[in-house]
Amino acid sequence: MTAILFLTGLLLLIAGAEVLVRGASRLAAIAGLSPLVIGLTIVAFGTSSPEFSVSLKSVFSNQAEVAAGNVIGSNIFNILFILGLSSLITPLNVKEKLVRFDVPVMIVLSVVVWIFSVNLIIGQMEGLLMFSTLLIYITLLIYFGRSTKEDRSEGASINTDSDFSILQVGKHLVFVAIGLVMLIYGSGWFVDGAIEAARFFGVSELVIGLTIVAAGTSLPEVFTSVIAAFRGERDIAVGNVVGSNIFNLLGVLGFTAFMSPGGLGMSSSLLSFDLPVMVFVSLLCLPIFLTGKIINRREGAFLLFLYVAYMTTLWGLLKTTRFHLC
Repeated sequence: MTAILFLTGLLLLIAGAEVLVRGASRLAAIAGLSPLVIGLTIVAFGTSSPEFSVSLKSVFSNQAEVAAGNVIGSNIFNILFILGLSSLITPLNVKEKLVRFDVPVMIVLSVVVWIFSVNLIIGQMEGLLMFSTLLIYITLLIYFGRSTKEDRSEGASINTDSDFSILQVGKHLVFVAIGLVMLIYGSGWFVDGAIEAARFFGVSELVIGLTIVAAGTSLPEVFTSVIAAFRGERDIAVGNVVGSNIFNLLGVLGFTAFMSPGGLGMSSSLLSFDLPVMVFVSLLCLPIFLTGKIINRREGAFLLFLYVAYMTTLWGLLKTTRFHLC
């Protein structure tokens, strides 16, 4: 029963994110946004909806470690696994704007979250500050992100023609609504199945959040970036990852901390190991992105190697008492 619950929830999360992203991307295209901005905002936030749904459900179910581990594990997974896999398919071009603005924002936010977590809790006011920062970030992106003719030609597969009928707009709004409903139900079943599995195998909820839940809720990002790489929409492939990480930190972690009575508790394990890893891999993006403004296959293979090393270390630490259930 646990496996059925887990897999059904996961399938709903993936399908819901796909429907949501499809509808939201078309609505964003009507507004004339460039492919990079669509990747950084609508697509990134849409594919991060499972993280948001799962973390919020975890908080209301008194499973704070799953919520925190889900976000941190997802950010590590997004950079090391998704960017690594996508760049193995095809080298990914990196826009100068991404290097100058969005990646530094991601790095600064990673450090800020680490600082906020020093006392092993992200308070409600800190969460409100983080979520408010997300709104400012989105506003700046949209304000400065109107697509040029060059941007549109590079993202030819995304129709930026504003001549849409009301019926078409309504259809895309329905897709967004259906996707959100699927995410809400899917997140509940997915978290319940993951927690039951954790308790059955004697594994801590933190480790489950950092691994199975983090990878599972990041599957929409995997599919989106990989498909974008196959189709040559490289701006979306890279922007999806960076935007998802920013949304995870400000939107998911910030909102769940704000909604948690007394704030979102963080374990000493996250503070001493996983948060530093998240900051490190965020910093790693700068030199990789700056080398020729491209992520080549060799760098992609290196990122995948680091993810395997991280998972190996994490599961090695599982054998120590700090990762076992009390």
